[in-house]
Amino acid sequence: MARLVIYEEQEPLKIQCGEESKWLCRCGLSKKRPWCDGSHRRTRDEQPGKTYFYTEDGRREIPRP
Repeated sequence: MARLVIYEEQEPLKIQCGEESKWLCRCGLSKKRPWCDGSHRRTRDEQPGKTYFYTEDGRREIPRP
């Protein structure tokens, strides 16, 4: 079964735990979810209001009509 999940954020969420900082993935591309691995950098050139599709290995795919 396939499932389409839409992520709109392009930056991680910083969580402060005492003196330690943790970063949570909000782009949906991290291989270490829920933790950020820097994959959100691939979303920097995305245009607002446009939908982008990524393969399971994190490559952006052009949608077919």
